[in-house]
Amino acid sequence: MFFLVAAVAAVIGLALYQPALSDPGYVLSGGPDGQVLLGGFLEVLLAASCIGTAVTVYPAVRREEESLALGYVCGRLLEAAVIVVGIVATLSLVTLRQAPADDGLVAVARGLVAVHDWTFLVGPGLVIGVNSLLLATLVHRSGLVPRWIARLGLVGGPLVFASSTAVLFGLYSQTSVVAGLAALPVAAWEMTLAVFLIARGFRAPAADPELVAA
Repeated sequence: MFFLVAAVAAVIGLALYQPALSDPGYVLSGGPDGQVLLGGFLEVLLAASCIGTAVTVYPAVRREEESLALGYVCGRLLEAAVIVVGIVATLSLVTLRQAPADDGLVAVARGLVAVHDWTFLVGPGLVIGVNSLLLATLVHRSGLVPRWIARLGLVGGPLVFASSTAVLFGLYSQTSVVAGLAALPVAAWEMTLAVFLIARGFRAPAADPELVAA
């Protein structure tokens, strides 16, 4: 459930506060800020859902390899923290709109938007790639979900990490078609995993062949 909540909150939240990011003169204009504030609230919900996925999955996957499972929890906490930093920067634009207008406000606003853009690359790009690989490895080894679902994560995690690294070094933009295509497998992995767990739950862990023989 947390995977689905995170996906919905991320899409709707970004759509709501996007005007604050795309308009350089946003801080100089007037009008209601409720849309941006609601988008910020959804981003906080997204961060909480990231932590929720780790907390709920950890008891099931720690039996396979506790160090990897703990790494997944820490990775999700890091992802949530990066998301919160980005949305705090975005919400600060609302505060700037309430300050006396001057030319310096635009420069400060551009800086805050840059902070958001970098956190958007690091959190839902680089960090999520590592997190997806860790969880996919755990469920693939343990057989807690069908192998084909786990393989989506094994492919999608490294792919989105590599794509985000390419964006980091300026090979193409984060909004390019290439970056969008590279993010599809990891999105499919999370949504497929979420639907399977809601419908069926984790499978029983595979029995140890040596114990069965004994």
